[in-house]
Amino acid sequence: MTALDLAAVEALARRAHAARTDKAGRPYTEHLAAVAEGVRRRGGSDEQMAAAWLHDAVEDDAVSEEWLAASDLPPAVKDIVLAVTKREGEAPEAYAARILATPGALLVKEADLAHNSDPERAKELDEATRERLKAKYARMRALLGIEA
Repeated sequence: MTALDLAAVEALARRAHAARTDKAGRPYTEHLAAVAEGVRRRGGSDEQMAAAWLHDAVEDDAVSEEWLAASDLPPAVKDIVLAVTKREGEAPEAYAARILATPGALLVKEADLAHNSDPERAKELDEATRERLKAKYARMRALLGIEA
């Protein structure tokens, strides 16, 4: 994979997440594609789009941190992926601070939150889950300074 080969990054992400579904039972790759498109629409760079395709890869054990470190992806992509990777037991404030401190990560997280909060996507969930996630995403947007 060349450093900025977005098609190769997309293919890797699609393979790595092929067996996953989201909370509504939809193929998880639909979420990855939506976040990458959200980054593109927001004027994101190729590095940010690559990170969007991989934004959940480490968190979901689709790839390891060791694989990411050894990959030939640009350092900015690796930094953004690690910034948006939630750590077990991590306080939301610490997670938000890491995103804000990492160049390019906020735009990727903004696109992720936008898709996660999409009413069309949320309508597939039961009401309790929908309300829990709505509050969770609103809090993260507030911590990041993102307007709804």
